[in-house]
Amino acid sequence: MLKTLDNSLELLKCFTKQNPSWGVRELSKEMNMNHSVVYRILSTFESHGFLSQNSETKKYELGIRFLEYGHIVQEKMNLSDYVYPIMKELSEGTEESTFLTWLDGADGVTVEIAETEKRIKFAVSIGTRTVLYAGASSKVMMAYLPEEKRAEIINKGLQAFTSKTILEPEKLMADLEVIRAKGWCYSIGEYSESIFALAVPLFNSNNEIIASLTIGGPEYRMPESIVPEVLPKLQKAAEKIQSYFSQYNMGTQNSYISR
Repeated sequence: MLKTLDNSLELLKCFTKQNPSWGVRELSKEMNMNHSVVYRILSTFESHGFLSQNSETKKYELGIRFLEYGHIVQEKMNLSDYVYPIMKELSEGTEESTFLTWLDGADGVTVEIAETEKRIKFAVSIGTRTVLYAGASSKVMMAYLPEEKRAEIINKGLQAFTSKTILEPEKLMADLEVIRAKGWCYSIGEYSESIFALAVPLFNSNNEIIASLTIGGPEYRMPESIVPEVLPKLQKAAEKIQSYFSQYNMGTQNSYISR
């Protein structure tokens, strides 16, 4: 019974921003599971409103039930009420978009965005899921994971998103140690071409890594020489959000390790 539940939840994780819909056979191949088993799982999720089947493509997509749960989680976190104004102030002060990325297992998930008013900007949608080994917003969280967890992520394989994605395990591990020692991360073009990101970690009341705060945009607007000027603004905003997280014990259930 527990194995079936585990398989069902692993299957559900395949529905991401990048892959929002799946047919039975392609999902069977992806999961390396018998297609009849996959069909039964999908049908069960559909009957409870967690998935819906597109009448034209016959592929399955996330159902309306997740929208309801998403609102519950967002209300619990009160991100829009408290965190967003801080992020908006940071965005206005740096003239770049600001992103709050939450640690979810071995991924980062964008949970709040304050966009710059500038016409040219880096656009990300709430709910976007990213790997932890590429880009400042994710790497600054991975740097604070236990060594065994970092190794586990690396051993699953590193995918090149751009020519600047670090694919050598030893080099990536060394980079993570430098990030942890500094307490912040700056990257250019590791996850998206020609995009810079400057990020700092956020912790819960147990000093466990749970999220990151990032400013990002076109690389020509933020060469490394400007980082010392902008970093204090980012750190100050992070301190305000950090105090909120600590006050309300946020993220104590689904983060990994302390500083």
